[in-house]
Amino acid sequence: MIYIVDNILNYLIYLFIIRFGFRLSPRKNKFFIGASMAVMLSAGVYNAYSDTNSPIVYIVWSVLSISLFFEDRLGHLAVLSAALMYFTGIMDTFSVMLIQVVLVGGGISDTDITWWMEPAYLLSFLIYLLIYLYLLKKNEVYLCDIELKYRIAVLVQGSIFQMFYNFVFIFFNENHERYGQDAYVVFFVSIVGAVYSVFLTLGFAVKNNLMEKQNRELQSFMRMQKQQYDYQLQQSTAVRRFKHDLANHIAVLRELMNQKKTEAAGEYIDTIWKMQAEFDGKVHTGDSFLDVILNYYRYLATKEAIEFSVSGKLKEEVPLEMFDMTTLMGNILQNAVEAAAKASVPRIRIELIEHKREIFIVVTNSTAEKIKIGKDFFMTSKSDKVNHGFGLKNVIAVVEKYHGEYYMESVTENGEALFQVSIGVPKAENRKRL
Repeated sequence: MIYIVDNILNYLIYLFIIRFGFRLSPRKNKFFIGASMAVMLSAGVYNAYSDTNSPIVYIVWSVLSISLFFEDRLGHLAVLSAALMYFTGIMDTFSVMLIQVVLVGGGISDTDITWWMEPAYLLSFLIYLLIYLYLLKKNEVYLCDIELKYRIAVLVQGSIFQMFYNFVFIFFNENHERYGQDAYVVFFVSIVGAVYSVFLTLGFAVKNNLMEKQNRELQSFMRMQKQQYDYQLQQSTAVRRFKHDLANHIAVLRELMNQKKTEAAGEYIDTIWKMQAEFDGKVHTGDSFLDVILNYYRYLATKEAIEFSVSGKLKEEVPLEMFDMTTLMGNILQNAVEAAAKASVPRIRIELIEHKREIFIVVTNSTAEKIKIGKDFFMTSKSDKVNHGFGLKNVIAVVEKYHGEYYMESVTENGEALFQVSIGVPKAENRKRL
């Protein structure tokens, strides 16, 4: 029975680390999940029958059960399960030593410790849970986001400490009666140091990941700003060119009027009007900086043959700083243009609604198919996962910074799949009260 419980606890630890540490999803086919559990239990029964915990059986059931349970490349699952067996084995060894010292104060050679393995696994799981809650979930970073060198460093670090602990444990086993409390101090300081070093290494890895994320966000902001600047520069050049030729246009009109060619003069005026309409901003919301962003994405949408419409006027500017406005609207509209371009009827609709206390911005775009918004919705589907996937998260961060509200939904309107983002931001005077 002890081997079956042992396998179950190991199995649960593997599932926890892979699911919440590497974001891998369980298979949708329940047959594979059932087969995964059956493999694990069968290995436990075999170990119980043969009264041994064969390393070969342990490796086979671990790799096979993980490969059956999760959706991912088999090669990646095999390497991941092998690394997990190694690292969790190290932590379990530390836990066994700790529990043995606490319960009997003796070494492995002197005492049968089989039944202590279960508390050891639970203690190990507590360490993994603390790593997840204190480092990963708290900072919204996953083990799969951490650089490979840090993951390898944790494994190497564990190997060093495992060898070191063999000597420490032997010292304790042979000298705890002679040295008394000093032997216990050496042992516990070593245990705490090993666990702390793992937290320290992963802490550095998380901080490095957050810094890189901030750099990517800044680069994204700078890229958006440059694109808008280039667009404004293009418009400015067109205005200067038009002004340069304005005297000539007036001279032509004067000559046409002198010759009483009013019909030709009218046609010429229409031509000039169309020319200035090319660089005149089509969108006027009441917020000059929002106008710049909307006119730029209207320009991009027009190039992609996407219908772009804006409705509503603002009596006062949206209470967002320039950086946050670019991050908010830039990410929303960039995603909208990319999605709408793939739809059969490409269109983007923006609605501005001003209430007494809040300003609402609703962006609706057509999509190729209805989007499923689940817990993995914010994971990018693009191949370049380093530079993508944080756009909508940045949108949420901006909204929360200003104590606003957001709502995202995928709807069907007249048989057409649409994605809608609704943002509500309190006005400046109301935000001060929050």
